[in-house]
Amino acid sequence: MDFGLSAEQRLLRDTMRSFVNERIRPVAREWEESGRYPEEIAAAMAGLGLFGLLVPEEYGGMAADMVSLAIVFEEISRGWMGVAGILGSHSLSCWMIARYGTPEQRSAHLPALASGQRRTGIALTEPGAGSDLQGIATTARRDGAHYVVTGRKTWITNARHADPLPVLVKTDPAARPAHAGMSVLLVDPATPGFEVTRDLPKLGYRGPETCEIVLDQVRVPVTALLGGSEGRGLQQVLAALEKGRINIAARAVGVAQEAYDQALRYAGEREAFGQKISGFQAIQHKLADMAVKVQSARLLTYWAAARADAGERADLESGLAKVHASEVALECAIMAMQVHGGYGYSKEFGVERLYRDAPLMVIGEGTNDILRTVIARSLISGRGVIG
Repeated sequence: MDFGLSAEQRLLRDTMRSFVNERIRPVAREWEESGRYPEEIAAAMAGLGLFGLLVPEEYGGMAADMVSLAIVFEEISRGWMGVAGILGSHSLSCWMIARYGTPEQRSAHLPALASGQRRTGIALTEPGAGSDLQGIATTARRDGAHYVVTGRKTWITNARHADPLPVLVKTDPAARPAHAGMSVLLVDPATPGFEVTRDLPKLGYRGPETCEIVLDQVRVPVTALLGGSEGRGLQQVLAALEKGRINIAARAVGVAQEAYDQALRYAGEREAFGQKISGFQAIQHKLADMAVKVQSARLLTYWAAARADAGERADLESGLAKVHASEVALECAIMAMQVHGGYGYSKEFGVERLYRDAPLMVIGEGTNDILRTVIARSLISGRGVIG
């Protein structure tokens, strides 16, 4: 097995690392604390073509492989995980439109999304339905050449910038099983009845907006039905989330790597009892544990990405990577704070932001508890094989 990166992937990693060091790190602490939207960073990412990561080349995108996508999200998250969120749901939605959209939908949306002229996200979660997507209550009633959409969505990243916004709805609420009546509509946010009601206050993951949305009798053209056929929505969303979990795992690797880097650097600078604290065995053990965890999470994430690139079903692999990497990020953030002692608790150092950002990866894109069940069912059924 080849665990190395290609020349192109190494160049991408180096380019992203320089970009993060020059454009993100210098402003991350101040902008994150103030809640300022990083519009200048988003514009710079558009200049690099990053909004077209998963858009086919014929529509102006990069058509990047999944390992390259993981590299991009890891490097950005090392500097400021919140900024990665601007690209995350956008890339997931672009992949879904490219994979399932009609030719007309792809032509209408993908070129502008690839350039960053427009952005997008995805509206799945509701106040009463998170991990249980079949439990959503948002409905789309057919009325001639339109659907009339009514419902509420929450925890929606890029809600104020998404155009269009793919929204998971029930086109047939009476369908059994429920997924047979679920569809995705590409909603124009300028349509009457579509309202972003508020930005949710968050512990971490600052930078992108995360909002609640109300859809009150929103009339959406039938031509905005993703793929043109009803009843395919949950299938489309779950396939996209498989890719999204690689993105989340890569973000977690970036947070974990940054926690390790900061702990290693501080241990080599801080003195106590007449010597550098890196000379104390307790600190050495923490650094060693962090190194093991970070590299294992990275390899698992790249393995899942490589499986997806090979065209293989990767729900097991992406689930394993997301669960392990997200928990590694949380563990490394805590250990980095312990290495820093009281300074790790101070906003003057970047460790406390890592500590606040890390829990999101455990919760988002399918909670780890849900994913453990998914992983176990895959193993028990024989669909997934380890070893």
